[in-house]
Amino acid sequence: MNRRSVLFAPALLLTGCATAQSRPDNAALVKRVTDTELAFAKTMADRDHAAFASFLADETVFLMGGKPQRGKAAVADYWKRFYTEPKAPFSWKPDHVQVLDSGGLAASTGPVFDPDGKLFARFYSTWRREDSGAWRIVFDDGCNFKCA
Repeated sequence: MNRRSVLFAPALLLTGCATAQSRPDNAALVKRVTDTELAFAKTMADRDHAAFASFLADETVFLMGGKPQRGKAAVADYWKRFYTEPKAPFSWKPDHVQVLDSGGLAASTGPVFDPDGKLFARFYSTWRREDSGAWRIVFDDGCNFKCA
């Protein structure tokens, strides 16, 4: 074994250990995304449009019933209409979340309810984990109903 191999072998072993320890298990990832989706939905109940926009990735795409809104500014601007009245026009919550084992992307889906609690649609969202560790929404088809 040459001298370089002896010097680099411990570094390689430590790198492998650090990588294995730094990756959370899938159940922990699912919980993080579920909590993020619940916080995202809470922005509607709280009537907090600025908080809503904070969950959007810069390059987000909301399909909006077949009429895509592209980019954080466009989506945030379009969704202002849902935050103008004192009472939320709808609510949602996740009932199914899946996360890649790599922890980079996640999918969430769940029911959408009208103000009286009647189910009228389902949302489908894709989340991406940013370098900061925060989850941001990159795709959403949460408008399977007639958008005003």
